[in-house]
Amino acid sequence: MAVDVKKLIGAINPSVYCDEERDKAGKKLSSIVSDIAKKEGYLKAAAKVKLKESDMIDVKDEQFKKGAFSLLGLKYPMEKHEISYDATSQSLEQIYFWILDSVNKDYGESEKLIDNFVSSPGSGHFAEMSRRSTILQDEAMKIFGTINTVIRSVLNLIYDLKEFKLRLSEYENLKSKDKRVKNSALLSLKQIWLDSVDIKRQTSSIKGFAQNFDYVTIIDAFMTAGSSEDVEKLDLNDRVKKILQQRLPEFLKWTEESEKELNKRFEIEKIYLKSQVNSLRLYSRWLKPLLRSARSLEQNMNSNSSLVNFFNTSLFELVLLGKGRYDPKDDVSRDELPKVFLNLKTRKYTPIVLVELSFRSIPDKVDQRGGYMFRGRADISFSSFALNEDELSVLKQEIEKDDMGDVLKLIMGSTSDSLDQINSDIENLIGGKDQGKKENKEESGDVNPFSALFSGFKKEDKAEKKDLSKGIPGDSEYEKVLRSQAILGARFSCEKLYSAFKKSYGWPTI
Repeated sequence: MAVDVKKLIGAINPSVYCDEERDKAGKKLSSIVSDIAKKEGYLKAAAKVKLKESDMIDVKDEQFKKGAFSLLGLKYPMEKHEISYDATSQSLEQIYFWILDSVNKDYGESEKLIDNFVSSPGSGHFAEMSRRSTILQDEAMKIFGTINTVIRSVLNLIYDLKEFKLRLSEYENLKSKDKRVKNSALLSLKQIWLDSVDIKRQTSSIKGFAQNFDYVTIIDAFMTAGSSEDVEKLDLNDRVKKILQQRLPEFLKWTEESEKELNKRFEIEKIYLKSQVNSLRLYSRWLKPLLRSARSLEQNMNSNSSLVNFFNTSLFELVLLGKGRYDPKDDVSRDELPKVFLNLKTRKYTPIVLVELSFRSIPDKVDQRGGYMFRGRADISFSSFALNEDELSVLKQEIEKDDMGDVLKLIMGSTSDSLDQINSDIENLIGGKDQGKKENKEESGDVNPFSALFSGFKKEDKAEKKDLSKGIPGDSEYEKVLRSQAILGARFSCEKLYSAFKKSYGWPTI
C-alpha cells in the first residue's frame, strides 16, 4: 500500500488530526502539511503527516461533564486500537467477514478502500495467480485489437459522412430562394462535375477542349450558362455552343441523380455507423470486467522481510471504511445542542471507522480447481475519525488516484479530448433528422462508446461536483461543534466494535 490512509486523512484536515509539533523555524506541522497539499497534492502531503496521539477517554462521561461547546472531540480527535492474532487453526476469511458484517450492522455502510496482495515468487499461489492474470490479459488484448479495428472503421465512416453532408448541403442550397446562395451552389456543383465526371472523357472533356484545342471560352461559358437557352444568348461560335448544349443537359441530369444517390449512400453509411458504434459498446462491455479482474490479480503490495522468495507465503492488506450517521437533531432532542442547530446550513459530518487488516498467510491448496485456504497471522487496527462530505469525497478520489493512477495513464493517455470530439461527431451524424443538434443522451439512451472503455476504472458522479482543487474550506464555528460531536460518536462506536471483536473470541475487554 503506497499511502497510509490515516495519514492521508491527516493531510486532508491537518488542523484537526495533525500533531501540533513545530519545525526549527517555529512553523506548525499542520501549516507545513497544508502548504504541501496546496502545492503538490494530498498524497505528497500525507508523507509529512504525524498524527495526534490517541488518548484514552471515557467518551460518554467526559461528554456529559463538559458539554458540546467544550469541543472535546477536537482536543481528542482519534480513537485507535490494535490487535494481533495468530489464526493458525482457522481461516483468515472468518476474521475479515466477521468485521465486515459487524461494520455493516453497526455503521450501516461500508466500503473497501484498499485490497492488495503479494506472494513469494517460489510459492504455488504466485504461479496460480500469475497464470490467471496472464489469461485475462491475453483475452483483454484480443478484444482491444478488435476494438481498434472497429474504431478505425468508425473514423473512416465519420469522415465519409462529413464529406457527404458537405456535398448534400450544396444540393440544398441549389433549391434556395436566395439567388446568390443558389448561384454559388450551382457553380460548386459544376466544378465537381467538371473535375470528377466530365474529366473522364479526357481530351474530349470540356477541360480537354480548353487545354488541347484552344477553346479558351468554353469553361467560362459552361460556368455562366444555366440552361440551353442561356447558351444561345452567349456570344460563342457554333461549335462551342453545340458542345455546351450537349453537356449542360447532361450536367443537370447528373445533378438530380447524384443527389438521390448521395442521399441513399448517406443513409446506408449512417446505418452502418450505428451498427459499428453498437458493436463498440458491446466490446466495451466485455472488456471492462476483464480489465478490472486483471488489475485485481496484480501483485501490487510492497513486500517486506516476511516474504522470503522460496517460502510458501502470501501477504494481504485490506482497508475497510465504515460510515456511520450523525444527525444534530439527536443532540438537540437530548438538550446537548440548542435548537438553533436545526436550521443551520452546514456540511454533513460523518463518523467513520477505518479498519486496517494486514495478513501474513501460508496458502493451502484445497482443491484441483485452484481454491486456497489461508491461515496465518492477522494484525488489525481500528481507528476513528469524523469527516465532512467534502473531505470524504477528496479521500476517495486520492485513494483511487494512488491506486489506479498508473493504469489510467497507460490506458487513457491524453486521448480524452479526441474521444469527446469523436463522440460529438457521432451524435451529430446519427442523432436524428436535425443533424446539427445533439439529442438528449438520457432520452436517447446513447452512451459514449469511447469513454465506456474506461468507465470501469471510475464511477460517475451525477451530482454537481464542488471545486476542491484549491483546498477544502475550514469549519465554521458551528461546524466545529458538529465535528466535535461526530468525533465523539465515532470514538464511542470504534471502541464498541473493538470490544465486540475481542468478546467474539472470549478475550478480556476494558
